[in-house]
Amino acid sequence: MSESQSTRQFWNEKFSGDEYAYGTEPNEFLKEVALKLPPGAALSIAEGEGRNAVWLAEQGHEVSCIEQSEKGVAKTLRLALKRGVLVNAERGELETFHIQPNSWDLVVSIYAHTPPDLRRRLHRQIAAGLKPGGLFVLEAYTPDQISNNTGGPKDVSLMPTAGGLREELRGLVFDRIEEVEREVHEGMLHTGKANVVQVVARRAS
Repeated sequence: MSESQSTRQFWNEKFSGDEYAYGTEPNEFLKEVALKLPPGAALSIAEGEGRNAVWLAEQGHEVSCIEQSEKGVAKTLRLALKRGVLVNAERGELETFHIQPNSWDLVVSIYAHTPPDLRRRLHRQIAAGLKPGGLFVLEAYTPDQISNNTGGPKDVSLMPTAGGLREELRGLVFDRIEEVEREVHEGMLHTGKANVVQVVARRAS
């Protein structure tokens, strides 16, 4: 079994129950940022079970999302139907997913646990994929999260730092980039004190 197949199986098992593993409400940091934005074309990568994509659609965004787990995609569509919104949810691998240049007003990455080489490649594509003035919003666990045991991977290579993200997103203008400790309460699997990095970066107009 390849690494991508193994990861896909892992998330299918995680999302196999009727419960939503990380809840059905949006990530608090994304909500804080996106409530101030006008509706536009939005892309969410590694969307999971749809909580962020569906909420963005409820705010009037035209939302597409990519998720490797078919279980996650099915639950995204189910949640969108329940909430009465449309979301273009695609099952696919981030390794082969291509972000079209100059296409997105908003790109969202919430706890996308990606290996360093893939993360760097994705972030280059995201920087190019934003329209002028477009915004990139990211929240991810940092390596300091490992000792908290409140969610996230156990592999520090999947956990970026603010310094690394500054380099990976070179060319964007940072409205906010910082490592913070905060309480996260997102379903069964993200609960308690968390060490995260938060990014709001935009492509210059």
